[in-house]
Amino acid sequence: MDNFLILNTSPSGDYELIDSGDGEKLERYGTFVLSRPDPQALWKKTKQEMEWKKASGTFSRDAQNAKWVTKNNLPEKWNIEIDGLRFWIHLGAFKHTGVFPEQVSNWEWIEGQIKKSKKKVSVLNLFGYTGGATLAAARAGAEVCHLDGSKVAMNWAKENAELSGLKDAPIRWILDDAVKFLKREIKRGKQYDGIIMDPPAFGHGPGGELWKIEDDLIPLFELCREVLSPDPAFFLVNGYASGYSAIAYKNNLLDIMGKCGGTVEIGELTIEESKTKRLLPCGIFARWSK
Repeated sequence: MDNFLILNTSPSGDYELIDSGDGEKLERYGTFVLSRPDPQALWKKTKQEMEWKKASGTFSRDAQNAKWVTKNNLPEKWNIEIDGLRFWIHLGAFKHTGVFPEQVSNWEWIEGQIKKSKKKVSVLNLFGYTGGATLAAARAGAEVCHLDGSKVAMNWAKENAELSGLKDAPIRWILDDAVKFLKREIKRGKQYDGIIMDPPAFGHGPGGELWKIEDDLIPLFELCREVLSPDPAFFLVNGYASGYSAIAYKNNLLDIMGKCGGTVEIGELTIEESKTKRLLPCGIFARWSK
């Protein structure tokens, strides 16, 4: 398929995928090793079980409970550097750590689109979570509007901005429902040169607004079309919803951006194991640029 990419995050000083398999992955965040489930790891582990048992934190799940089990004086939170940005790692619910290392290639792509633009770029990051893409865009010199429906995630993103030396960057932090916010921006005539979004499969806004990707994704794209500037720079969509293809996102981008020319790329996000070089699939993406 034309323009199909496999984007890969390699091991770095503060992050490493040590092993994966049997529905789990073993990762190093700074000096601490964590074990957690990953349904994409449909192969055998290469490390012995004794190596996995050395992990400082293990996400345990059974029919009744899902929780982190920690040892070795694992702190409540600690910070690491990925791609020159710093993030607080915190063992939250649903097995998350607060950072998605597989997004490094997309962060670098976002920065490249901003830097090659001949104007000041304004970026809207919908479902911005703990701010990786927001910080990358701000570091490249863009004005960023970061939106998320979770107050916890919003505060976490602000702390990451401060940690990364971007506390005073032109970032507007918005705690709101994405659809409601976009409708207000349209009424205000606000436009953006770049849009980033990572729509969940299911969720709730800060006011309890229900989000279901099968019902709400197409209307969301339509609203995004209306806040795009006449001379847009890029549009990036990430996907972690099980069962969906990057082609579905590509078709929506072609519908929205077709008159602007440019190129749509799609593909998978992966992380490379440090020893075996085996790739762990982590998500899909579609992105448009000039």
